[in-house]
Amino acid sequence: MIPFTYSLHKIDNTSHFGFHPDDYSLFKFGDDLVAEKFGKDLADGFIRDFLSENQIEEQMVVISSPYSFIPTATFAMKNYFVYQLNRWLAEQGMPVVQEAKVHRTITYKEDYGELSAEERIRLIGNDSFHIDKDFLEGKTLLFLDDIKITGSHERMIMKMVKAYQLKNDIHMLYFAELVNKEIHPNIENYLNYHKVKSIFDLEEIINSGHFCMNTRIVKYILNCDYNSFAVFLGRQDARFIDQLYDLALGNGYHTIEAYAENLELVKKNLNNKNYKLI
Repeated sequence: MIPFTYSLHKIDNTSHFGFHPDDYSLFKFGDDLVAEKFGKDLADGFIRDFLSENQIEEQMVVISSPYSFIPTATFAMKNYFVYQLNRWLAEQGMPVVQEAKVHRTITYKEDYGELSAEERIRLIGNDSFHIDKDFLEGKTLLFLDDIKITGSHERMIMKMVKAYQLKNDIHMLYFAELVNKEIHPNIENYLNYHKVKSIFDLEEIINSGHFCMNTRIVKYILNCDYNSFAVFLGRQDARFIDQLYDLALGNGYHTIEAYAENLELVKKNLNNKNYKLI
């Protein structure tokens, strides 16, 4: 089965992306305002470039990128994609979309964005994706992701599709896609960290009033050097620290040795509110 692929922005050089790298970086680290813009722009583009001329008769199901416990940045973008698409569908007298989740089983500390195509495949090749096949029967599936670089995640999705013997029509939708294969896949890392150079750059996002926690920011914080982490943690309120710890446990990060020292500091702070962080 060959899925239909749509990407709003085609990246063919390293000087013009069709979007601002700062915005992409903010989005990846939890800026919900940028997630809203990206999600709505993707929905508008998909409607304009495909749905307006190719009506889908079946019930549509939107599925964000796979995650275990902590949603990815794409999940926030997915919310606004759905809101925008549903407005158009309602105006057309068509059924609004449903949603489903792809569950994944493996978590890792490596930064996916800095890896080559071969390294990406090795890293996620042993992962397994799971979905509710019965719920999807007779429906058209829209798999959302923020960016397609090497296609390794798409291959994992299609591996799942084959394993579950899904017969659905499948659309793979991306905010951006690297179409120039001469550009190294680590261009993704350039975009991810364009605005965020240190843990302290996160504070503006966290205190913005439109912050949404995701997998990337939790991993980035826990992977920070201990001294910087202690200073950073000391500046955060109790609600943020509680959420950081609970999400870390939910994704099994307490079992990853590289995160152990920082998580122990969070735990001590939770158990003793007067614990001296620095």
